[in-house]
Amino acid sequence: MMRLALHWQILIALALAVVMGVWTGTEVQIFGVHWLAIYTFIGTLFLNALKMIVVPLVVSAIITGVANVGQHGGFGRLGGKTLGYYVLTSFLAILIGLALVNLLQPGVSENGVPVMETNDQIMSAISGKSAGGVVDVFLRMIPVNVVDAAAEGQMLGLIFFSLLFGYFMTKLKGAHKDTLTNFWQGIFEVMMMITAWVMKFAPLGVFGLVAASVAKTGFDQFGHLALFFLTVSLALGVHFLVVMPILLRVLGGVKNPWLHYQAMAPAILTAFSTSSSSSTLPITMNAVETRAGVSNRVSSFVLPLGATVNMDGTALYECVAAVFIAQLFGVPLDWSTQLLIVVIALTTSIGVAGIPSASLVAISIILVAVGLPAEAIGLLLVVDRLLDMMRTVVNVFSDSVGAVVIARSEGEDQVLVSKHF
Repeated sequence: MMRLALHWQILIALALAVVMGVWTGTEVQIFGVHWLAIYTFIGTLFLNALKMIVVPLVVSAIITGVANVGQHGGFGRLGGKTLGYYVLTSFLAILIGLALVNLLQPGVSENGVPVMETNDQIMSAISGKSAGGVVDVFLRMIPVNVVDAAAEGQMLGLIFFSLLFGYFMTKLKGAHKDTLTNFWQGIFEVMMMITAWVMKFAPLGVFGLVAASVAKTGFDQFGHLALFFLTVSLALGVHFLVVMPILLRVLGGVKNPWLHYQAMAPAILTAFSTSSSSSTLPITMNAVETRAGVSNRVSSFVLPLGATVNMDGTALYECVAAVFIAQLFGVPLDWSTQLLIVVIALTTSIGVAGIPSASLVAISIILVAVGLPAEAIGLLLVVDRLLDMMRTVVNVFSDSVGAVVIARSEGEDQVLVSKHF
């Protein structure tokens, strides 16, 4: 029997959720139980499953991602260039998203009334997160107790610890290094499988979260979602069509950056259709080597690492989504809180590699970190699938640009000088 692809299941669940939410509202009951309570129960189960995998997934992904840099000469010249490029492009992507979401304000209503109901608990949580200003952001980076940080969801400190742990793993020698590498790689692969399993229930989660939202607010927020979709699309477009060519020309010395778009056409189409950087990796490597002219020495190091830790589109999306949700609740975010969002988006984008729609996990981390309810991500599911396809294209293309830039910096003067296809 042919099984529907996950994205079709999600689309069907979305349509059904809208119909049921409108029909039942908040008052209709079945066997004495409000439908709204049923929707909330289903949605909460899905959110709890996402929260359950956050700590082990992010920690293992960051540790293995950083430790993998230890291959091919560790944090030497090639590793330093690669990590520097990844940090630069992800940071630029986040700044673009942050600028546009503050400029267009997709979650702000015309009459100034918050679209979503807020309460004193949310407002106190927000003020508590930002009260310490920028200094508090850096203080949270070093947890007093790592176990407590994991239990309390203090992801910024946990991420910093994971980065340190992964780095110093590369300094080990012999059996100890192999043991730790295999241990964390095993955890990461198990967590990838658990995440894939949880995502199989995404249609049910989508149904519960969206139906509850529609039942409570009707169609009030759909206009804001359309503007949110346009904001993210515009930000991704600016990064893809403006920033990337500039980097190719300025950092890579490529005279005609548009040749690279032609060279990467197979990878771009594959990334758009699969929404997975990992699944696209073989196509990306083939296009970079045979069509762009990058050596296997560079591509075999830069691209697999990029498919794990370089997520420009995902980082951009996380930032825009968090600020958008804050706007929906009418919660002002001061500059120190937005800096916290930037830092967490930059670091958590490492931990969501290769899994379609798994940026929902990272968004929930950001929302909890700044004091917003994680349940609000249910709204994003309405437009998440298409945006997931678009941000995967940006992720993959940024990896390929990195390969070209680093190859040129290594003296490979035949890269993109003419068509290899």
